[in-house]
Amino acid sequence: MSLNDPNWGRRGNDGPPDLDEMWNRLKQRLGGRPRPPSAGGDGGLPLRSGLWLAVALVGFIWFASGFYIVDASQRGVVLRFGSYAETTQPGPRWHIPYPVESVEIVNLSQVRTVEVGYHTNVKTKVLQESLMLTDDENIIDLQFAVQYVLKDPKDFVFNNRSAEDAVKQAAESAMREEVGKQRMDFVLYQGRAELAVAAQATMQKILDRYSTGISVSRLTLQQAQPPEQVQAAFDDAVKANQDRERQKSEGQAYANDVVPKAQGTAARLQQEAEGYRQRVTLNATGEASRFSQIAREYKRAPAVTRQRMYMDAMQQVLSSTTKVVVDDRAGGNLLMLPLDKILQMGAASQPPVVEGPKEPPPQVDLNAAPPAAEAGVRSRDALRTRDREARP
Repeated sequence: MSLNDPNWGRRGNDGPPDLDEMWNRLKQRLGGRPRPPSAGGDGGLPLRSGLWLAVALVGFIWFASGFYIVDASQRGVVLRFGSYAETTQPGPRWHIPYPVESVEIVNLSQVRTVEVGYHTNVKTKVLQESLMLTDDENIIDLQFAVQYVLKDPKDFVFNNRSAEDAVKQAAESAMREEVGKQRMDFVLYQGRAELAVAAQATMQKILDRYSTGISVSRLTLQQAQPPEQVQAAFDDAVKANQDRERQKSEGQAYANDVVPKAQGTAARLQQEAEGYRQRVTLNATGEASRFSQIAREYKRAPAVTRQRMYMDAMQQVLSSTTKVVVDDRAGGNLLMLPLDKILQMGAASQPPVVEGPKEPPPQVDLNAAPPAAEAGVRSRDALRTRDREARP
């Protein structure tokens, strides 16, 4: 029936539309037989037919309402009269429509976030959640965020009245437990990463204990600082600690520079002293051995040994002095012969001699008596020297 029907809204000249005519037209369009008009207005059969049609239409709609589609990242939890029936996998599915069964679609891949100690921005603090007590009885202001996903659709649907509140309470409880085990400096500075890992593990244990079907993927510390009321004093303490660490570093650097030098100097002096000790010991040992040998030879030939010792002493003395030979037998003329100058001139005029293999010096037997001629010459030289020394 169309709104453009010329008989719409008319009955005779004016009045409501005729329902019998409308029904006949509908039956004609559907291929049925037209209902003959009746004067008495008996509509029992048409009403029953319309009722069945309405029931069939409602039944079709009710049956079709049981179809649903589950995405790849979702799972469907089917409830039969409010009790768990099954968990459906991704794809087109059907369940007995309401009120027999219902479906809860749970997204497993969605990352949900809960903020503890602040809302949306760390500047909008919630002190009731962020203030925590450390092991050394200091108060810190701590804000952190928790990201989680779902791992069990059934536990998530049936064991959580409010999943976000459960996660927030578990996160706050776990963080307070871990902060209460540590000192303030550890929480604020060097131990933030370790604190986040420990709190995440504790939080996961709490959620698994209550079978929430939630898996914590990440816990991030947003800000950790002292309360605002003591922030200025704490900054001064931090600066003092930094100055102390800087001075310790400078002292350690100075020690690293001075101590190795001092150790090297001490080692060098110790080695020099050890060398001096060995040299003196060896020299003393050699002198003692030489004296023993001379004493032994002196017992055998006292005169020869005494003469030899005198000559050695004169050689050592005269080797470091200027030597002048004076001849007083030239009839009053004084002749001087500078031997050291002559030796220096002769050494300068002689070409360098290439040294060959040295022959070992001849062995001199101190016990043997010197030749007579040599002994006589030595005796005369010794007498002359003694005569010159005796002269005034």
